This record gives sequence, structure tokens and C-alpha cells, in this order.
Amino acid sequence: MRLIGIIGGMSWESTALYYRLMNEKVKERLGGLHSARILLHSVDFHEIEQRQHSGDWNGTAEILAEAATGLKAAGADFLVIATNTMHKVSKEIETASGLPVLHIADPTGAALKKAGARRVGLLGTRFTMEEDFYADRIRTGFGLDVTVPDKTARDAIHRVIYEELCLGKVTDEARRLFGTVIDEMRDGQCDSVILGCTEITMAVDESNSSLPFFDTTELHTAAAVERALQ
Repeated sequence: MRLIGIIGGMSWESTALYYRLMNEKVKERLGGLHSARILLHSVDFHEIEQRQHSGDWNGTAEILAEAATGLKAAGADFLVIATNTMHKVSKEIETASGLPVLHIADPTGAALKKAGARRVGLLGTRFTMEEDFYADRIRTGFGLDVTVPDKTARDAIHRVIYEELCLGKVTDEARRLFGTVIDEMRDGQCDSVILGCTEITMAVDESNSSLPFFDTTELHTAAAVERALQ
């Protein structure tokens, strides 16, 4: 079994999901007392968040590259960045560490294409929704039309992610927000929705989503386990 290097802590709430899901999937595949071989470098999210909102993406890349280099030195075979937003600097992390990054958009795009999706709604942080590093990978790699909510909804989702979900808070108001936005995407002819933030899975399920949703946390962990067991 290959050794998975996880760069986590962004937030630790979703990193805990990564750890649990990877171990559950290995157990499902191999049975018995098998568990995933994992190295985890969990960063201080405060330092990352401050740099994100000030536009210092080079600074975030330096922090994560240092983590990645340490994971390589400790024997990791490949890297998983346990957050959607920080895939903005995935190339810098690969270059600095010399390890391949399993990009979170790739298993997501593959699952969407397999399901026959054509026009998908993307939910995530403001950075993920408004910049091209994520949506363009889905568009060019898998031939899908990607759309995002309007600015008011983007701002509301961004606030909920950073002020609630990243702190482990899941409110009825947040669940209603996601439900309403997904309804609007359905009305805008989307046939599917990407939960493009690893915390959103905490607030969206079949009861408040009127569209088939693709959980990047679930898909990313499954792809990592598949690679580890190849």
C-alpha cells in the first residue's frame, strides 16, 4: 500500500473527515483490521486564511510547499491537499516537493462525466467560485459547462464556510441557504452541483439538495485510496 501524504488543517474539521473516510475505504477494500497508510501535516489555518484574504497566495504556497517537502522526506508517495481552494497553488507544491498532487477536481470531473452531467453548479469559497483555477480544469478536462451563483449568494456561502463550517457549526440557516442556492441553480438549467469546498458536505445532503450533488471530499478520498492500493 502506498503512503498517502495529506496536507491538512484547512480546516481541521474537513481534514478529520479525510482521515476517517480514507480509513473506512481501505477497510471496505481489504477487510479485517486494515487501515490507510497516512502521513498528515496539519497547518495552522489562521496563517493560511490571513494570507488568502490579503491576496498573498505566494505566502500560502510557501507554507504548503514546506509541508509537502517534509511529507516527501518522511516517505510519502503522493500528496493530497485536503481543501479545494488551495489547489490554486497545487503546481507550486508539486514543483517544490517533487511529489505528484492528486488534484481534487480530477475525480470530481470524472464522476460528473460518468454520470452524464453537462451543466454543473459550483459551490465553494469565493476564491474557488470566482477564479478560474478550479472551474477551468473541469471545463477543459471534462468538457462540462460550469456556472456559479450570483454575487450575493457567493458572499453568503463564503461567510458561512469561514465563520461557521470551518468552526464546526452547522446551522439550519446555513442548510436553508445551500438549499435555496441549489434550487436557483436547478432553475438555471444546472443538472448537478459540485460541493467544491471540503466543509460543505457538513451542510448539504439529499434532504436540502434538489440536484444530484458531487461531494469533493468523498470523491477525493476515494481516489486517494484507489491510488494507494494500485
